[in-house]
Amino acid sequence: MARTDGDILTLTREGLYCPLGDFHVDPVRPVPRALITHGHSDHARAGHGRVLATPETLRIMAVRYGEDFCGARQEARLGEAIRLGSGSGSVTVRFAPAGHVLGSAQIAIEAGGRRIVVSGDYKRAADPTCLPFEVVPCDVFITEATFGLPVFRHPDAAAEVARLLDSVRLFPERTHIVGAYSLGKAQRVMALLRQAGYDAPIHLHGALEKLTELYKREGIPLGETPKVAAADRPKLGGAIVLCPPSAIQDLWSRKFPDPVTAFASGWMRVRARARQKGVELPLVVSDHSDWDDLCRTIRETGAGEVWVTHGQEDALVHWCATQGIAARPLHMLGYGDEGEAEQEPAREPAPEGSSATEGAA
Repeated sequence: MARTDGDILTLTREGLYCPLGDFHVDPVRPVPRALITHGHSDHARAGHGRVLATPETLRIMAVRYGEDFCGARQEARLGEAIRLGSGSGSVTVRFAPAGHVLGSAQIAIEAGGRRIVVSGDYKRAADPTCLPFEVVPCDVFITEATFGLPVFRHPDAAAEVARLLDSVRLFPERTHIVGAYSLGKAQRVMALLRQAGYDAPIHLHGALEKLTELYKREGIPLGETPKVAAADRPKLGGAIVLCPPSAIQDLWSRKFPDPVTAFASGWMRVRARARQKGVELPLVVSDHSDWDDLCRTIRETGAGEVWVTHGQEDALVHWCATQGIAARPLHMLGYGDEGEAEQEPAREPAPEGSSATEGAA
């Protein structure tokens, strides 16, 4: 019997839900069974009964939330067909690379001759720290729209990192402090620096340390990345230091020699945002697709219907209509964007033996 899209996937208060397979995708509240697209905190939350995700995403969640982040976990190998549900009511799910961060995946859900693809967050630009996006033909494509306006056209990320290195050469006595989100963005910037031939140590705020070590264990070559000690800050003139974006304007950053503040984000295309955050060197480096890549991806999937999630839903829905593609916004709550989803505290874990849960850097 043919299944309708509503049978396969529907929207509940917890998020996207598959009645036939009895699971949620990236739920915003604890649920009995969750399929997770990637490890960012607005998509991957702790407290679910069972979690199905790529091996890398499961390891990321364990680092962020502890080994007991869920009741039970199951690895999803890319391309592997997994049956969920029972009998005639079951569905087949497959995970495919999303190109967003390490371990990120799209989830294809199939039943009754119909396929819906939940893309999660994705990008089409090259990234040395994760597998590239894979187009999955489908009937319904669920896309984010974080940068879903024509004004957002991201430049080449390697060229933005070259601008950072130009500044380091121009101001060799100044510390370059780069704000970058702890999962994905920070490691991508490090990898691009290494590809550009920068072989000096890249110094890290303590909040970036654990996930960077995880990336190294996964085989991503990031070179020497020492944690910044408080006593070393005045000595780091000419160095590159990566930190959470919130640390750029924190007391932590003021101990460095005449720091140049930079921020790696797609939102740095909006100069007013850079000025508002006191960013001297805005670097337009995004882990989301820009307008052209969003439109290209929708076309390449061949989907006859598109559901648009967090971001600029209305603009992308309108563009779909001009292309003869049925589209609707989902208006899902609980998901952030590159500028908000991964806000990290500008405070580091307290030293071992301290009674405080966090201590000043």
